Amino acid sequence: MQAPRVAAATPNHGLGDWASLLALTAMWGSSFLFTKLAVTALPVEWVVTARLAIGATVLVPLAALLGRSVPRGPRLWLFFGLIAVVGNLLPFSLITWGQRAIDSGLAGILMAVMPLATLGLAHLFVPGERLTGNRVAGFLTGFLGVVVLIGPQALLAAGGDRGPLLPMLAVLAGALCYGTSAIIARLRPPSDALTTAAATIGLAALLSVPLGLDTWPQVRDGLAVMTPAVAGALLFLGLFSTATAMVVYFRLIRRAGPSFTAQLNYLIPLWAVAVGVLFLGEQPTLGHLFGLLLILAGILWSRRPPRSASTEPTAASLPTRTNP
Repeated sequence: MQAPRVAAATPNHGLGDWASLLALTAMWGSSFLFTKLAVTALPVEWVVTARLAIGATVLVPLAALLGRSVPRGPRLWLFFGLIAVVGNLLPFSLITWGQRAIDSGLAGILMAVMPLATLGLAHLFVPGERLTGNRVAGFLTGFLGVVVLIGPQALLAAGGDRGPLLPMLAVLAGALCYGTSAIIARLRPPSDALTTAAATIGLAALLSVPLGLDTWPQVRDGLAVMTPAVAGALLFLGLFSTATAMVVYFRLIRRAGPSFTAQLNYLIPLWAVAVGVLFLGEQPTLGHLFGLLLILAGILWSRRPPRSASTEPTAASLPTRTNP
């Protein structure tokens, strides 16, 4: 989800801001690792349902406990529904499915294109968000990074969902969903952050249940052999990567500003690669690392303002979700 525009943050940030930034990096950057662990035992549909259900179990009571009233108005609930599907249910499903066949670190790298996708969508749908020369150059640089990541080997092995191409494209589609959700969230009627998070995660959890009913026999078999690692992965995804991260994210946006929080776009892919190497023994190739450098360079280039630009945050500088 995307926070509404706020005033630019002051250049001095306290220890609490940096702690929140690192906590978000850990919670969202590690979600690729825990998703990879979860899909070893359970079907994709139930990994997604469990994550959303756990998140909703935390956020909805928290909103009620803090006195948040139930939102009113069909237009606002329409936006909540769109964000629930496009910003949660659909990308969670696509990325989780893709991670059955690709490394967690590679998924984290592919998700780094989300800020660049947001640039193009903002140009089309958000008034005043025009593509400048720097943004076009950054987008093309990031796109070149994606081409390097996919590479000829994935194209040659594109035989069904066993090859790497379709899973990689699924993760990229999830990144595009997040970019679309960011634009929808910016255009939604006013609503506070916690209420928005609780409503959208709650709706997504309800919508995910019918999708997993046909996979119950697989779930039963998976539960019979579920390890503590798989159970812990589901809890981490629901409690931290979904519920806690949302609260910390919106709080950091409000306290430190969007430009400071946008550093997540650089930190999360690096964290995802590191934990995949440390805990899963993954070995990213030189092509993967070069592609990551190109994508991060594209993000940095796209954030460079024109000489006559104002200091107001734009789509290029707003932080974006890069978690699965």
